[in-house]
Amino acid sequence: MRLLVLGDVFGKSGIDVIVKQLPNIIKNKKIDFVVINGENAADSGVGITNKNVEDLFNAGADVITSGNHVWDQSEIMKIIDKEKRILRPMNLVSDHGRGYGIFKIKKHEKKVAVINLMGNVFMKKSQNVFDSAKKVSEEIKLKENADFVIVDMHGEITSEKTAMGFFFDGKATMVVGTHTHVPTSDHRIMDGGTAFQTDLGMCGDYNSIIGMNKENSLKRFLNDPTAKKHFPSNGEATICGAMVDANEETGLAKSIEPLIFGGKLNQRN
Repeated sequence: MRLLVLGDVFGKSGIDVIVKQLPNIIKNKKIDFVVINGENAADSGVGITNKNVEDLFNAGADVITSGNHVWDQSEIMKIIDKEKRILRPMNLVSDHGRGYGIFKIKKHEKKVAVINLMGNVFMKKSQNVFDSAKKVSEEIKLKENADFVIVDMHGEITSEKTAMGFFFDGKATMVVGTHTHVPTSDHRIMDGGTAFQTDLGMCGDYNSIIGMNKENSLKRFLNDPTAKKHFPSNGEATICGAMVDANEETGLAKSIEPLIFGGKLNQRN
């Protein structure tokens, strides 16, 4: 079974490259299940709109995860309670949405649990992420409640995300980090059989400063009074994520391979 998780889709360039390229990637790479972090998909680079949701699902996403910007576009609240395939961080206290779910894989009699968590360090105030992880790990057990378990750990610091990988080692098929918009090269299978990568990077224009227009962002760093509010860079985007081949008998990972396609990072293929 081949699972694909893509990092934060950023702005219009991110949406455009997903719409254009994801269907071909799914076909050519023989992907069985796709998770996309969509919390930055809006044209402004913060939040996600109903149109973004429609575009991501039509392109092939099975589940959309999110993070600290999940509520930045208020319209998402109108559908997140009805659409179970959209998740918000489990430990982000809210009357809206849910932090995890169990989903069927198309064309297979298999189930995938997707868990969305958010770190506590340098992030929006939320409940202790490890308390939430412990709680959900007691509710969802690999090969009991679900054939495969995917964890999106949306966080700022590498130590917190790595610790979460070790917490779920042997309990999840894969644990991947999102939020920093820069892909790390530490993809590996942990001792207990769980695939891990500290951060998947973003699906957006890398000729930028983590997705935002580089000239304007530099002005802000330099305290230039002509700097404007941050706005996205809309050049050619790169798709970044990770593919995991999972053992159908154990639910654990057999291999993990980064997916980096198009744009400024394409030369890494």
